[in-house]
Amino acid sequence: MTPKKLFTTFAKAEAVTWTLLISALIARGLGVDPLVVTAAGGTHGAVFLGYAVTAAIVAVNQRWALGKTVLAVALAIVPFATIPFEIKLNKDASLEGPWRVAVGSDPRDTHWFDRLFRWFIARPLVLILTLLVGLTAVFSFLLALGSPTEWFKN
Repeated sequence: MTPKKLFTTFAKAEAVTWTLLISALIARGLGVDPLVVTAAGGTHGAVFLGYAVTAAIVAVNQRWALGKTVLAVALAIVPFATIPFEIKLNKDASLEGPWRVAVGSDPRDTHWFDRLFRWFIARPLVLILTLLVGLTAVFSFLLALGSPTEWFKN
């Protein structure tokens, strides 16, 4: 799977899950079981995290500027914004190229971060498992904190 294919898949999935979540919220207002919103919200949350991580990994691989990387991740917050952004990235060829699994001629390839990145990209199963463990830890920590609406009330 190329960086372009991975990013495009998650950008479209993010838009689809926005549709599911908004539809579920409307349905709840019409009297449908609130469990529908829970299911749609959970699905959207998982894809949201997947898109954010994918955007960051593709941004590092493609050597996007920090601003472009932050924008890519932040656009997941806006319903359906990942689609026009993905179209723009395709137009300006920001998604073109393979995964950087070997040292190239770029002097940045000797930096410790690039070496670590290449190591993980060359071992996708290790990368996926590491991300799953890390995201599970963050999610568990946030659950332990409770609802964000309660964080600053004390």
